Amino acid sequence: MRVAGKDAVMLASNNYLGLASHPRIKQAAIRAVGEFGFGVSSVRFLCGTLTVHRQLEEKISEFLGMEDAILFSSCFAANEGFFASIVNDKLGSDQYRDVIYSDRLNHASIIDGTRLCRAEAVDRKIYDHADVNDLGKKLESDRGVGYRFGFIATDGVFSMEGDVAPLVDLVKLAKQHHKTLFVDDSHALGVIGATGRGTPEHLGVHGKIDVLSGTLGKAMGGAAGGYIAASKDLIAFLRQKSRPYTFSNSLPPSIAVAAIEAFKILEEDQSLVERLHVNTNYFRKRIQELGFKIIQGDHPIVPIMLGEAAVAMEMSEKLLQEGVYIKGLWYPVVPKGEARLRAQISAAFNKEILDQALSAFEKVGRRMQVL
Repeated sequence: MRVAGKDAVMLASNNYLGLASHPRIKQAAIRAVGEFGFGVSSVRFLCGTLTVHRQLEEKISEFLGMEDAILFSSCFAANEGFFASIVNDKLGSDQYRDVIYSDRLNHASIIDGTRLCRAEAVDRKIYDHADVNDLGKKLESDRGVGYRFGFIATDGVFSMEGDVAPLVDLVKLAKQHHKTLFVDDSHALGVIGATGRGTPEHLGVHGKIDVLSGTLGKAMGGAAGGYIAASKDLIAFLRQKSRPYTFSNSLPPSIAVAAIEAFKILEEDQSLVERLHVNTNYFRKRIQELGFKIIQGDHPIVPIMLGEAAVAMEMSEKLLQEGVYIKGLWYPVVPKGEARLRAQISAAFNKEILDQALSAFEKVGRRMQVL
C-alpha cells in the first residue's frame, strides 16, 4: 500500500486473507451493484430482505456448523443486540434475574452489550483472563442462586493479545453448569482452524458452541457486517427482539454477495488459510530471533511488547519511515506498562515482503536500542 506518497508494508490491517482486493470479491460486489443497486433503503422486516441476505445467513450457519444465523450491520451491533434483547425481555415474568460471566479482556462490544442490560435484571461477573479455575469457582458459588438464564461470554481470539480462549474447558463448564456459551470469533473466522472455520475448529469443538458471533469486516473481505449463529429458535427470537437488527438498514447487497463469494473461496481452496499460517509462523519465529519479545501463540496477531507508550509511539513513526505501517497500542487500550506494536500478518504477503518488514524492525530496533 501507499502511505504519505510512499510504499509501505501494511501490518495494521485485519485483511488476514488478502480478500479485500481479491478479483473475485471485487467482481462479485460490482455485479451486485449492477443487479440490486447501491442499497435497499429499508430495514429487514419491511422491504429490506433480499434473497442474497438469506443466502448469506444460510452460508454462515452451514460453514460454522450451526442451525441458523442472523445478519447485523456489524459484530459490535450483534453483540450489543444479543445480550440486551434476551436479558431485558421479561418473557412473561416480572421477577427474574440473569447472570453473565465475562472474560476480563473481552472486546468492548461484549462489555457494552452487557452494560445495556438492565441493572435490576442481571448480575455481571468478570473472571480472570482465560482462567477456567476462576470461572469454575464463580460458577460453583452460584449453584443455588436460581438464575433464570446464565451466559459465559468470551472472545475466541483476543484482539490485543492474539491468544485463544480455552474453549474445550469452557464447553465443559457451560454444559456442567447449564449455561449458554457465547463466543465472539471475529478474529478467527477465516484465520485459524485447518479450513478457516475459527477457534472451535482450531480446538476441536466445531459445532459445540451455543452462540457464535463474528464479523464479515476482517478476513472475509474486510467491508462490513456481522452475524450471530445459533439454534433456529434463538435466531427466530432475535429477529423479533434484537433492536439493532430490527431498526437498522439491511446490509448493502454488494456486501452480502461479496461475502458469499468469500465463503465460496474458502470452501473451494484452503491454500489462502495455509499460506496465512505459514506466513504467521515465519514472522513469529524471525521477530523473536531478532530479539523482540512477543506474546506467544500461533495467531496472525503478533503483539511486539515494548512496555512504554512513548517507545511504542516512536517506533511506529520510525518504522513508517522505513516502509512499514504498524500502530502502537497503550493504556487505556492495554494495561499500563504493556504498550506494544500489534503486527497483523496476511496471506497476501510473500517471504520477500515479510523479510522487508523484519529488516526494518531490526534497523529501527537497534537504532532505538530496543534490541
